[in-house]
Amino acid sequence: MATRRKYKKKPTSFITAVQLDLDTEGFSYNKWGGQQVCKRGDWLVDNNGDKYTVSGDSFAKTYEQVSPGVYTKSAPVWAEIADQPGKVKTKEGETAYEIGDYLVSNNPDGTDAYAIGAEKFLEMYEAAKD
Repeated sequence: MATRRKYKKKPTSFITAVQLDLDTEGFSYNKWGGQQVCKRGDWLVDNNGDKYTVSGDSFAKTYEQVSPGVYTKSAPVWAEIADQPGKVKTKEGETAYEIGDYLVSNNPDGTDAYAIGAEKFLEMYEAAKD
């Protein structure tokens, strides 16, 4: 793997989201080559047409409300380019990735991880200056 670097979301990158704050057991769905699980308190996200869920604790730590239903990722991420295909365990399930995709984590130690295709990652993120 390449060296993990710090990135931040571009200022023009927003999502729409709603919290699943209902009396429910949640649900599961298939995405990113694996089964994902959404539970009460998690967030349903629309990221420029890409729909998925984010765990409630991860969302609270990394997103900031811009206006009702609109959020931006305010916390930095750490990412490296995958040099072989594989799967990464996420809080919601697992995500398959290919060579050249970005392995992204919300924490510098690589935890709270997920994977994003290179084109989409570079569209949404830029290297952090600090």
